[in-house]
Amino acid sequence: MGRLFVESLEGRIYSCKHCRTHLALYDDIVSKSFHCRHGKAYLFKKVVNVFVGEKEERIMITGLHTVADIFCVGCGSIVGWKYETAHEKSQKYKEGKSVLERFKVSGPDGSHYWVNHEHHHIGGSDADDV
Repeated sequence: MGRLFVESLEGRIYSCKHCRTHLALYDDIVSKSFHCRHGKAYLFKKVVNVFVGEKEERIMITGLHTVADIFCVGCGSIVGWKYETAHEKSQKYKEGKSVLERFKVSGPDGSHYWVNHEHHHIGGSDADDV
């Protein structure tokens, strides 16, 4: 088995809430307007210390996308998804970017996002406005 190399980030960091592995920087946020089953989610131009799962087609609020779940390399927890292909022309800006679910990561100040059970989305996860 290969050796695991984990990239350490400096600055305002989002990390896995289970194992504290660094995942992304605040400065790499593209949008905070995304939603998932557990509530808020943020689109990042760059994430680190994740491995990418199998690609699949998902119908989301903004249309059909080819996405892959992303997992923390430290503990294997699913932390979000990566946009591989956006089939709508207006959604192409998402390609190659990743979404981290706020419920699954700690914020730069160590805060956690808690699920609001009153605000539950049905259907695919995606941005409702960008």
